[in-house]
Amino acid sequence: MSQKTAEKKAVSRKDMTRAQWTWKEMKRNWVAYIMVAPYMLIFTVFTIVPVVLSVVLSFTNFNMLEWPDFVFMDNYVRLFLDDDIFIQACGNTLVFAVIVGPVSYLMSFLVAWFINEIPPKIRAIVTLIFYAPSISGQVYLIWGTLFSGDSYGWVNAKLLEMGVITTPIQFFKDADYIMPLCIVVALWTSLGTSFLTFIAGLQGVDKAQYEAGAVDGVKNRWQELWYITLPNMGPQLMFGAIMAITSSFGFGGVVTALCGFPSVDYAAHTIMHHLDDYGGQRYEIGYSSAIAVILFIIMIGANALVKKIIAKVGT
Repeated sequence: MSQKTAEKKAVSRKDMTRAQWTWKEMKRNWVAYIMVAPYMLIFTVFTIVPVVLSVVLSFTNFNMLEWPDFVFMDNYVRLFLDDDIFIQACGNTLVFAVIVGPVSYLMSFLVAWFINEIPPKIRAIVTLIFYAPSISGQVYLIWGTLFSGDSYGWVNAKLLEMGVITTPIQFFKDADYIMPLCIVVALWTSLGTSFLTFIAGLQGVDKAQYEAGAVDGVKNRWQELWYITLPNMGPQLMFGAIMAITSSFGFGGVVTALCGFPSVDYAAHTIMHHLDDYGGQRYEIGYSSAIAVILFIIMIGANALVKKIIAKVGT
């Protein structure tokens, strides 16, 4: 582009309003907008519109049969001042998120780093072995059998045989055992999409950078990881963090499969369970929408915090 052409474009940009310039750019790149249009349409209809509707309905009393009745902040006041189970659900969700989120994230990266060091011929097999629990529908069956509440449960049978206990322990009916066991099962199944993303990111790092790092004074694998590998994996680290946060706050399927719904004394009752209770069981859509909005705000805040942390690591 010549200097004269550049100056002409700069002048024309100053002479137009922002809306006029945007419309001009849209007409110039109309092919790109047509290509993006199907995705944007689907994203708007199935993501943006439901979120907006949830926010609006959270200020109403709505049962899906009658026209919504606006109650303004009553649902939120009820949530935080009158709903003790919701407060307990928030605490349980926070425990799950604080433990399962960071631990599963770190575990996924370390396992991916370990697998990346394996010779390529057996790397795919080892990857499948670690990834299989996250896609297997029999995981809950295995853990349910391990900690079955009768003498046929493997753990109870072993403890009875060793004389440690005299009667079988009802693991998934005892509030003292429910939370730790569900956390363990969640971690066991956490090597999912982010795990595969980390493997792809590790394999995409240019090997020449490691050679250059050795010349510049990088002496061991930990220094390679901190100064070369992590800065090159910014997008993968961010994606893995978002997936870890989403799965940890949306944690609920494991508890329902192992402990039933609701769990004993609401020991592992999460915000997702509370949302399902009022939205899917009682059809109090306005109240459940308020729960969904609170969960959405928490997840947005957690994502923003993690984004800042990952950005600092990348620099």
